[in-house]
Amino acid sequence: MMAIHASLRFLGMLTFAALLSALPALAQTAPNDPAREDWIQLFNGKDLTGWMPKITGYALNENYGNTFRVENGLLKVSYDQYTEFGERFGHLFYRDPFSYYRIRVEYRFIGPQAPKGPAWARRNSGIMVHCQPPESMGKNQDFPISIEVQLLGGLGEGPRSTLNLCTPGTNVVMNGVLETKHCIQSTSKTYDGDGWVTAEARVLGDAEITHLAEGQEVLRYNLPQVGGGNVKNFIPSAKKDGMLLRGGYISLQSESHPIEFRKVELLNLEGCMDPTAKNYKSYFVKADNAQCVR
Repeated sequence: MMAIHASLRFLGMLTFAALLSALPALAQTAPNDPAREDWIQLFNGKDLTGWMPKITGYALNENYGNTFRVENGLLKVSYDQYTEFGERFGHLFYRDPFSYYRIRVEYRFIGPQAPKGPAWARRNSGIMVHCQPPESMGKNQDFPISIEVQLLGGLGEGPRSTLNLCTPGTNVVMNGVLETKHCIQSTSKTYDGDGWVTAEARVLGDAEITHLAEGQEVLRYNLPQVGGGNVKNFIPSAKKDGMLLRGGYISLQSESHPIEFRKVELLNLEGCMDPTAKNYKSYFVKADNAQCVR
């Protein structure tokens, strides 16, 4: 009898092992759910793989003062190795450009501002979209030519919205009018303290960009384009005023106040729009049927 039980246990172990070995194949043959959102985790929670720092006064990929780092599963912008900020504005670029997508982060401001950081930069950072390639920035350039989804924390001194729009070297159109004002406030509430905030931008090439705070729309505009000022020491050939911005790189800002990100994720909205294909997604808004899998 004991021998029978032992045999059954052995057969059970074999069956379980066979199931485990079959899982990868089952996953590959599982039917595609066109409505399932396939978010890409741009930040892996471990290190800066896939990211490139560019800090004013330094070459691309020179991470002065270990400004951008990963600790305890968080992507941090820190200044503990600075004696003073010294206008070392920094941007951490993701390696790949995108055109139609949703970018979503969870962020919080912490601690005091770096010594001699500009007053306007208290609890101030940003997600830069439609950025120029980081290789095309001047060594002493302060901000990339881009559209800034500005992140602001409350100062405990009254209203201060987040997910505003700022435009280093760019302009946009709002309500049919070309806006040349550098920063435009959103309709978000104020986020005082050090709680986590979810920020999102829905970017549709040059057609439309929408800002969302905690899932609520707070700002919308269209026709992002190169133009205007508020960017210094750029290479002239990189700034072609009037050129519409249909895509570009994404970067996270360093403007002198420590900030942490616990999630940075992207949903690509461009891909196979043929419903007969295996990788069709119902939420795509821009077709790239060369990616279709039959």
